[in-house]
Amino acid sequence: MTRSARREVLDPSSRWRRSVAAGAIAAAAVAGTGTAGAVTALAGTAAAAAPIGADDGARITGETRINAGEVDLTINSPALGKSVKTRVLLPRGWQRGARAAYPVVYAFHGGQDRYDSWTRNTDIEAWAAKYNVLVVMPEAADGSYTDWYNYGKGGTPKWETFHTAEVRQLMERNYGAGSERAAIGNSSGAQGAMSYAARHPGLFKYAAALSGTLAMRAPGMPAMLMFTNAGNGQDPFAIWGIPRVDDANWAAHDPYALADKLRGVGLFFSAGTSGRPGPGDPDVAPWDIGLLSEIAIGANNKDFQKRLDELKIPYTAHIYGDGRHNWPAWIREAQFVWPAMMKSIGAQPAAAR
Repeated sequence: MTRSARREVLDPSSRWRRSVAAGAIAAAAVAGTGTAGAVTALAGTAAAAAPIGADDGARITGETRINAGEVDLTINSPALGKSVKTRVLLPRGWQRGARAAYPVVYAFHGGQDRYDSWTRNTDIEAWAAKYNVLVVMPEAADGSYTDWYNYGKGGTPKWETFHTAEVRQLMERNYGAGSERAAIGNSSGAQGAMSYAARHPGLFKYAAALSGTLAMRAPGMPAMLMFTNAGNGQDPFAIWGIPRVDDANWAAHDPYALADKLRGVGLFFSAGTSGRPGPGDPDVAPWDIGLLSEIAIGANNKDFQKRLDELKIPYTAHIYGDGRHNWPAWIREAQFVWPAMMKSIGAQPAAAR
């Protein structure tokens, strides 16, 4: 190895509406004026109750409380042209409207999955609870972590804009997310974490990629990516464009091609290589797609590793042998890298209860 319950459901949208309405009525009564007086008072007294929107108008339209430290948000996103969910783990002692700025981890899920993937498949709540850290798990659908090329026309869906601008701004303006950020992802989410770190210098202090495609234009990889996206019901040419024909756009999102922009970011990546099941994996046939795909991704991670070596960019890698393209391996790798991520963003251990 190279390492260089009960669920309480609230309706915060109605709470926000009640808070804003109550603030307006009280302000109008005290000021003895009409609406103008109420609006002025709201700016000072009810700002914490009314969620602040993103620059492009994205806004939080609902909050469902899962438990004391976990909420699901509904976000109306202009970048996507629809509303989607984001799950957030709140630090111990978090309070709405407080002026604290917490270190934050963005956890990105893989294909054919959704925003609650990390909490369904891992103990990320327990990992996070050990630190004063905010964890944000946004919806990514099968969007491939990019603003779709759409044959050069652009337009929706803009998943990269949703994640790096809309969600980030909403978290910072309403939930105390600070500027010390890390990203972790599995499968396509791993490619997203590494691509975002390269494409947005300074956005992330650390990027961890678990079984991700980190050399998107390597031989055979565009075909594999397009086959996968076609199987998800997508138009594969609409995402990054047509391979070779639209190579500039592919390269603009390829962690391998962007590797020089990762200098100064803490990097971790891992993948299997043998095509055999690892600890905790199901007993499947050798031709199982989860085994075969991991062989290709392991070789792909080796290509990325060589590129970083050429550029003399530091990293931590675990290119292991046995392991399927599934959660048992990703859980082990995430648990290993979690303390390093916390250190990189200055997340302090949480006080014992």
